[in-house]
Amino acid sequence: MFTWFIASRLFRHSDDVKRVSKPAIRIATLGVAVGVAIMLLSTGVVLAFQSEIKNKVLGFGSHIQVINYDSQNSEQYKPIVFNQETFSVLDSVPGAQTVSPFCIKPGMLKTDNTFRGVMFKGVGERYDYSFFRKHLIDGEIASFPDTSTTGKLIISQSLSKQMSLKVGSDVYAYFFEDRVKARKFKVSAIYCTNLTDFDNKLVFTDVSTVQKLLGFDTYQYSGAEIWLSDFSQLPEASSYIINKVNRTQDPYGAYYTSMSIYEMYPQIFAWLQLLDLDVWVILILMVCVAGVTMISGLLIIILERTNFIGILKALGASNSRMRHIFLYFSFFVILRGMLYGNILAFALIFIQQQWHLIHLDPTVYYVEAVPVTVDWAFFAIINVATLVICVLALVIPSYLISNIHPAKSIRFE
Repeated sequence: MFTWFIASRLFRHSDDVKRVSKPAIRIATLGVAVGVAIMLLSTGVVLAFQSEIKNKVLGFGSHIQVINYDSQNSEQYKPIVFNQETFSVLDSVPGAQTVSPFCIKPGMLKTDNTFRGVMFKGVGERYDYSFFRKHLIDGEIASFPDTSTTGKLIISQSLSKQMSLKVGSDVYAYFFEDRVKARKFKVSAIYCTNLTDFDNKLVFTDVSTVQKLLGFDTYQYSGAEIWLSDFSQLPEASSYIINKVNRTQDPYGAYYTSMSIYEMYPQIFAWLQLLDLDVWVILILMVCVAGVTMISGLLIIILERTNFIGILKALGASNSRMRHIFLYFSFFVILRGMLYGNILAFALIFIQQQWHLIHLDPTVYYVEAVPVTVDWAFFAIINVATLVICVLALVIPSYLISNIHPAKSIRFE
């Protein structure tokens, strides 16, 4: 209690004297504050960016796809049966929220002035349309029927600009096989996700139309998509499907297999994992900055308080107690710097979330503004780790007190 009391008195009155330690303490506080703020902001930005990209990729795909085994080594999806029995098994997957069959066929959209090669994805009543409704720009997204054709087409904003299409526009689609097949569609909705690799390639229509173009039977599809209620359930769900579904046969003799979102888009998730490395580099650098400024500040304080240290030692204070006094003093400085850093970080996060002041090029970063989020668990870990590391870094410099002798230091000015 004695050391804590002396340290708190020194800390409360550290700004009341005109000494060298006053700017040193302020610089140390500023170093900790800036370091903590940058660590919290960088973590919040990277976590939000990763979540944003993951959600967009899942919107176009799913957590897990069940397909024909032969589709893995083919340029096009091979047919596989999904009947009531198959759906009952897939609906029982742990964490399964939505199970939707789909059909995919490459084709070409053509207007009077231009044409584009795209992938037609047919979906039905089971499909989760919430992602596209969230990113809707124009029109209305209604559920496609499973067994009837609608002639409606959902396209991206980038594709609509390239082909000068709008909601209500008619557009012809051509499919090339042994003979050319043509279909007329009407644009019913336009969306924008800024995920250009998908926006420029995928268009959506009813599953029955694509199923007929592919020549599939009633219960044959390109595959089925499974969305889970939580991303953390992916390992358990994948394991369940591998044991229950994979390597089984459909009525036509085709074998089922499955692919997780990581296996479908490995390059995207490898890129997102690289961002974790960037965060670690920033965290290490900022902790080093905070630690170095605190060490410098502590050494200046100890040298300036040499006379004070000598008097307390002459009165019987041990080297251990003196070290504890200055470590507690540094602890208070670190806490104040962390408080300022947290206030600054949360203020900037709130401003960016509300007004999106910092914009990005969506063609490069896939988002229009810098995303940022607050993850209380990560933020708490960063604060605790910064506090512990900075205090531990001061232990060795505090041993300088042991070299201060009372007889000499009392005369020190």
